[in-house]
Amino acid sequence: MKTGLPLPQVTFHTRVRDEAVGGPNPFRWQDMTTQDYFAGKRVILFSLPGAFTPTCSTYQLPGFEKNAETFANFGIDAIYCLSVNDSFVMNKWAESQGLNTVKVIPDGSGEFTRKMGMLVEKNNLGFGMRSWRYAAIVNDGKVEAWFEEPGISDNHAEDPYGVSSPENLLEYLQKEAAGIAAE
Repeated sequence: MKTGLPLPQVTFHTRVRDEAVGGPNPFRWQDMTTQDYFAGKRVILFSLPGAFTPTCSTYQLPGFEKNAETFANFGIDAIYCLSVNDSFVMNKWAESQGLNTVKVIPDGSGEFTRKMGMLVEKNNLGFGMRSWRYAAIVNDGKVEAWFEEPGISDNHAEDPYGVSSPENLLEYLQKEAAGIAAE
């Protein structure tokens, strides 16, 4: 993936709370498309290897949540966290993280991640196929700015983190607002 390209068109199978369902598990299936999430908005999309994993749960997701208001001040309409996990896992992770602003997108089959060119094997960690860590600023479904961690490869011995951090995206947006060309 790179700047200027449109996001792949896929359907995400999500579970949403619906009190009309009743019972102890009031959720129903709701299909959401790339268009539903990204059309007509300027958003941050970040993807990571897995829900409940240390770097993702300690730094990346909380950092985007904590800075949501600041991102909004720079013209960001929404922040989405995507992972190759099913909707049940992503919803529980969002709940455990106490998310109020960041929305999770389940890519359970890895279709979106594969079409983004970011699907890697993580068999060395017992994960199977997962997303390489990246972030993007997406404007009306097209990549405006791309932030990919270095070294993308199958079964990478490390999990690099920094390029796709909320702090790095904030720095980019600050430079953009100041009229300084981002590097």
